[in-house]
Amino acid sequence: MLSRTADHLFWMARYMERAENTARMLDVNYQASLVPQSTDAAENGWRGLLGISELTADYVEHHGAVTPRAVIDYMVSDAENGSSIRNCLRAARENARAVRGTLTTEVWETQNQTWLEFQRMVAEGEFERDPAGGFEWVKFRSHLSRGVTVGTMLQDEAFHFLRIGSFLERADNTARLLDVKFHAVASEFHGAAPGKDIEVDFYHWSNILRSVSAFEVYRKVYRNVIRPEKVAELLILRPDMPRSLAACMHEVVTNLKMVANEQSAETLRRAGRLQSDLQYGRIDEILATGLHAYLTQFLDRVGTLGVGISRDFLVPVAA
Repeated sequence: MLSRTADHLFWMARYMERAENTARMLDVNYQASLVPQSTDAAENGWRGLLGISELTADYVEHHGAVTPRAVIDYMVSDAENGSSIRNCLRAARENARAVRGTLTTEVWETQNQTWLEFQRMVAEGEFERDPAGGFEWVKFRSHLSRGVTVGTMLQDEAFHFLRIGSFLERADNTARLLDVKFHAVASEFHGAAPGKDIEVDFYHWSNILRSVSAFEVYRKVYRNVIRPEKVAELLILRPDMPRSLAACMHEVVTNLKMVANEQSAETLRRAGRLQSDLQYGRIDEILATGLHAYLTQFLDRVGTLGVGISRDFLVPVAA
């Protein structure tokens, strides 16, 4: 396969996954804003969302004060924000258009219709009238895109590059979400105060789980109250949890093996080692050494892996 074709497929999948993850984080913050809370707590939630995407400085420069409406507009439809849902869906569609002949008709039409429908929704103010409904629509379109890909495409190199893009992006976003949300309640791992508000605590952790569609999964697996160390274990080490770091890296390694070439041995080794660390890791050891340090290192390794994949398979990365 031509490296440019592989590049378009890889990034098409990444941008669609990124749009979904952005919608998930916005939805959780929006739902949390409907629960009675202090002004500082509400603002910290929206600041945390910007921090996950490393957009705090850019947002403040262009919009100043952090308000729910301004953050939603910035993350949904701002053309100047490269990580907005608008730009992610547009980039996914443009990458799909560039390799239209490689995709099935159903995959192309799904990408194209998603972009056209999104433009209509923004123009008619649907995200302003019903933000939650808009976020659900973005998530549904991402699910549809993956489902159509699995259901209609030949499982050849094109398919494998799409899967690599999807799961590498998902691993990155899950790690960022965990890092920011756990950092906001770091006292959980250093002894919480006796008078801690249990109800607020429940909403915080349940919102984290809902942001990755894991609330019902948590109840099924652990069958007890929501505890932060169990949330971390579920989203980092459980291979049967679809959005966990372990599950994502399993998919990345599996698909990398299918497209391996003469120069990808080091990239595959790095991916395999990262998968192995997750496969045989223990949550008590991770928490003992520091969750923030662990997730920061994980994000660095995923970033290095992305560079390696680009170097070995895709359009060469500029030095």
